[in-house]
Amino acid sequence: MADAVETVTEGKQPRSVRVVLLALMIAMMLAMLDNMIVGTAMPTIVGDLGGLEHLSWVVTGYTLATAASTPVWGKVGDMYGRKGAFLSSIVIFLVGSALSGMAQDMGQLIGFRAVQGLGAGGLMVGVMAIIGDLVPPRERGKYQGMMAGIMALAMIGGPLVGGTITDNWGWRWAFYINLPLGAVALALVTAVLHLPRKRSKAGIDYLGVVLLTVGITSIVLVTTWGGSEYAWTSARIMELIGIGVATLVGFVFWQTRAAEPVLPLHIFRSRNFTLMALIGFITGFVMFGATLFLPLYQQAVQGASATNSGLLLLPMLGAMLVTSMVAGRVTTGTGRYKVFPVAGGALMIVGLYLLSLMDTGTTRLTSGLYMAVLGAGMGCLMQITMLVAQNSVQMKDMGVASSSATLFRTLGSSFGVAIMGALFNHRVQDVMSERAGALGSKLTEKSAQLDAASLAKLPVQAREAYQHAVSEGTHSAFLLGAVIAVVVLVAALFVKEVPLKGGPTKPSADGGDAVPVTMAEAL
Repeated sequence: MADAVETVTEGKQPRSVRVVLLALMIAMMLAMLDNMIVGTAMPTIVGDLGGLEHLSWVVTGYTLATAASTPVWGKVGDMYGRKGAFLSSIVIFLVGSALSGMAQDMGQLIGFRAVQGLGAGGLMVGVMAIIGDLVPPRERGKYQGMMAGIMALAMIGGPLVGGTITDNWGWRWAFYINLPLGAVALALVTAVLHLPRKRSKAGIDYLGVVLLTVGITSIVLVTTWGGSEYAWTSARIMELIGIGVATLVGFVFWQTRAAEPVLPLHIFRSRNFTLMALIGFITGFVMFGATLFLPLYQQAVQGASATNSGLLLLPMLGAMLVTSMVAGRVTTGTGRYKVFPVAGGALMIVGLYLLSLMDTGTTRLTSGLYMAVLGAGMGCLMQITMLVAQNSVQMKDMGVASSSATLFRTLGSSFGVAIMGALFNHRVQDVMSERAGALGSKLTEKSAQLDAASLAKLPVQAREAYQHAVSEGTHSAFLLGAVIAVVVLVAALFVKEVPLKGGPTKPSADGGDAVPVTMAEAL
């Protein structure tokens, strides 16, 4: 901590630290906003470039590259210096953005999106790890709360920005818009961020990188293709599962012998770190599942416009933003944090259960209140999990701790979309068969998600059947989420509240370890 030229101490912010934090927020915005903007532009991109059959790979290529590169960026930052690794990730992301904007066919776009994803993996890890270097854990909560606010803002504004850019400037500017923002972040970080240079004598664990990359890629492909491109029991999915399990087992074995392991297993000896990894996985599972099905429910059942799909999530994302900021401030003021994962787990269970009760007669106000409960739960968890994970390791492992926490959340989101999506699709198809017979089966045989234009063309009976089917599908998906969220609450109860570094402590009443002072005592 002391190695940094300037750090945040006693609640004061040097001007250079504020500038660096601005640059980090821009970088986080780039990583989060990109997928949201591109998702809105995809219909126009397909119309221009063709290649509809490869459409899913535009997103999958980016996701795979991000997930696979995340732990590597964390380790590279620990070994060779955080600043150089972060600047490199920004440059790679911007090169990928520029190339994506110049793509002439779908194959080129997929490849260039993968380049973007490689950079994005470093952006997410770099932001959290640099905050870990600059800001003591005691002060870190409020700044990571700001990052949660950036994530919420990106989810809300992304579709709106993407639609505006595509309609007025063309889809290529959905990628080019990253260039001026990235240039600002690059200039600010280069000029103001001063961290010690590192040079590890050990080389990069290339075998570990390859094994981990193959394992993560296999897992993401299973969750992406299973139930859509291929049946869950198909030979291709079974092969991917076999490859994933074999390479990950081999990876764990190799990490116990590598001179400089890409993911040191000793960090998992910390109970708190392991629990935060598990909680992060479930949080990703629930959050991305919710952001997928809530707009679909509101469009198909409540008749909302797809154009403003980002605004449909405002109650959830707004509650997440407010709660995350409050959690960060309270943690900074008191040094206590265990209450937040416990409360977050409980609120998440309640929110998901309430969302599972929605039917064709649920009003937007009611569904908005249910979403706010879920958002409050996620807000208690989003950045506290990263804070506790970073507080559970030594400074030399800050990068791998940040990258591991990010990776588990990313993998959780992949599993959440796949498993909740499979359950949703299966339930929709069953209900459509029951209520609309052969017509219902035909309508949903390729996809359980109908767009607004297709829905408007359906006969009244079929449309009502589909609304009931989507209602039943969301019920099953959210009920599953509520059951899985119980794991978060149980895990949170086992978290040991280790005092955060950088804040005042007092001797415990029983003569044990020192404990943080309360807010009242601090005042």
